[in-house]
Amino acid sequence: MLHLHGKKVVLAAAIAAVLFGVATMIVGVRVLLGSNPGYIVYLPLLRFNTAMGLAYVAVGVIAWRNLKFGVYGAAGICVLNLFALGSIIYLYTPNGSIARESLQAMTFRTVVWLVLFLVLAWAIRGSTPQNDA
Repeated sequence: MLHLHGKKVVLAAAIAAVLFGVATMIVGVRVLLGSNPGYIVYLPLLRFNTAMGLAYVAVGVIAWRNLKFGVYGAAGICVLNLFALGSIIYLYTPNGSIARESLQAMTFRTVVWLVLFLVLAWAIRGSTPQNDA
């Protein structure tokens, strides 16, 4: 069973994931509907990130309700974001179709989910196996 401190950490991580997901979806939908972010938009990345916003919210809720599955979800999101980041790094050329801001934002997303995964993985160490399933 998680101690009170562990529960607070998991709740904070879950709330962060949900808020990050909502913000990601709002920004993505606004740009998809025509808002100009001030840089070149790489449409496949925009679509990926907007869809991932929903996954961020889902994993935040899952993490709060079931820590074990939340850890798996956070790991999955981190890996998917890492693949997306690797892809755009590979495709990036100065003045090309992928803006520097997109690289920075994808790096930020990847780091955020790495931290969320690490926090949740740390929290699961303080729980007993019967409360994780």
